[in-house]
Amino acid sequence: MTVTAKTGVRPQTVTVDAEDAQLTERIAGRLVEPAGALIDSPDWLARARRAWPELPAGLTRGLREFRRDSGRTGTLLVRGLPLGQVPPTPVEPGSVQRDATVAAAVLAMIASGLGDPVAYRPEKTGAIVQNVVPVPGQEDYQSNAGSVLLTFHTENAFHPHRPDFVMLLCLRADHERVAGLRTACIREVLPLISEESRQALFSREFVTAPPPSFGLDGAGTAPHAVLTGAPDDPDICVDLAATEPQTQRAKVAMHELQELFDRTALNASLGPGELAIVDNRVTVHGRTAFRPRYDGQDRWLQRTFAVTDLRRSRGMRDTDGYVLD
Repeated sequence: MTVTAKTGVRPQTVTVDAEDAQLTERIAGRLVEPAGALIDSPDWLARARRAWPELPAGLTRGLREFRRDSGRTGTLLVRGLPLGQVPPTPVEPGSVQRDATVAAAVLAMIASGLGDPVAYRPEKTGAIVQNVVPVPGQEDYQSNAGSVLLTFHTENAFHPHRPDFVMLLCLRADHERVAGLRTACIREVLPLISEESRQALFSREFVTAPPPSFGLDGAGTAPHAVLTGAPDDPDICVDLAATEPQTQRAKVAMHELQELFDRTALNASLGPGELAIVDNRVTVHGRTAFRPRYDGQDRWLQRTFAVTDLRRSRGMRDTDGYVLD
């Protein structure tokens, strides 16, 4: 894993050594049985939740600390996780993981440690584990299927119950190892924002549209603030590709915010077995451009979302499941 930081501040890291990786793989392996076990089954997710405390103490301790305080960068990098067998990178649109694998089991257990895994029915058919892969013909899309520069965004910024954490596990790096996860935390940016722009960002002067992956063209939020909560440690909700300022001062504030994201950004080039966890409440993320070859060996991340309070979204989930409508 290569991490570059323009500010000198680096993300928190947890390294899983070889012995702990073997233990993690044994625990994940039990979740892969019986053959054909389905990730999206509530029973399987319950098994993953019960298996979470069995993971190595260094890993569980690091995740609990990050959940409590995600630090100046709002990003945690975990190295050395087992993946099991990795097949060729999929290329079909809307690709998801349905059958249980070692990598998917690792994601589900860690999501259970952070809170509860969730998915969104309009996006990738509500799958808990989603493939983030380049798709032929979608290179220029501002979505997880594209390969151009992906702008900074809060995951599902338009949604009233957006995830608290975004988990991205690398199964395979891109050929040239140039694709990087970019993150920028409001805790680093806030002291640099001008007072006038700060006032605008705390005001309901912005509207955000859903991402293309939701298939909700034309829909958008009611006017909302980009920054909410404690003035000295606010939450952030913005998508530079989908959030539209509604006033002149809001336009100026958005431009300033974008410049500060670029100035303070971290860039992490993930390798196989490396997991990035982004605190979606305080940190935006994006990706640098790369060139896919569509040869079965392209960059492949698997993504899972987690929330700390599943109860909040009860009215949007059938039978108290894990998928929001």
